[in-house]
This record gives sequence, C-alpha cells and structure tokens, in this order.
Amino acid sequence: MRRVLLTLLFALMLGGVWAQQRGPRMTFDTSTHNFGDVSRKGGDLIKEFRFTNDGDAPLIIKKITKSCSCMTVTYSRKPVMPGKSAVIKIKYEPHKVEPGIFLKAAQIYSNEPSTKVRIITIQGNSMDDKK
Repeated sequence: MRRVLLTLLFALMLGGVWAQQRGPRMTFDTSTHNFGDVSRKGGDLIKEFRFTNDGDAPLIIKKITKSCSCMTVTYSRKPVMPGKSAVIKIKYEPHKVEPGIFLKAAQIYSNEPSTKVRIITIQGNSMDDKK
C-alpha cells in the first residue's frame, strides 16, 4: 500500500511539472546588443535577434512595442513551430535623436504561458562627427 501511495504521489508531482512546461517557449541566443560608439550621421544600425521555440506548441508573437520612434521592428507573423528558429530585426536610426548614450528596448508579447513579456535591448553611444 505504501509503495502504491508513493508511486501515485510521484506521478502527481511529475504530472504537475510536466503540465507547467507545456506550450511554446521563446529562447534567445542573446537579448541585448551594444553597438559601441557610432556616428550619428553614419546611417541606420541593424541587429537581428535570433530565437528558438523550445516549447512543444507553436509560438505566436502577438505584438511588439518599442521604446522610441527612432526604431523599426520587423518579424514574421507566421507561427514558429517547436524546435524552429526565427528572427526579430531592429533598425535604429541615430540621426533621429540627440547625440549621446542610448538604450532602447522592444517588448515582445507572445502566447508563452509562463511569460507575459520578453524584452530585447540595443545600446550604444551616437556621436556627431568632428569637423
């Protein structure tokens, strides 16, 4: 009887853990990028953030918000299947803001059951060219 109860308890615990791990899961190679010192008039800066769906259901990005109108964010609207990867591309336009240190973020809202929002960031120092 004791063995049956322990087996049943173990199965319930394992089932609870398994249930928590179900669904899509977004895993980034890196979630931040530092451009370093850049020329403010040197053109747009582009960074692609690669992620993988490490879950067991299709991952759907519902929306992405950005911290500045100086950024453009592009991504595929198609679901990312389990085990597959995709990219979120950020374009930063330093000529649209004042020179100096910048830290910009994009908030990613998806159908992940365990995470309400993921954040990716870019940073650097945009400088006016010396004359």
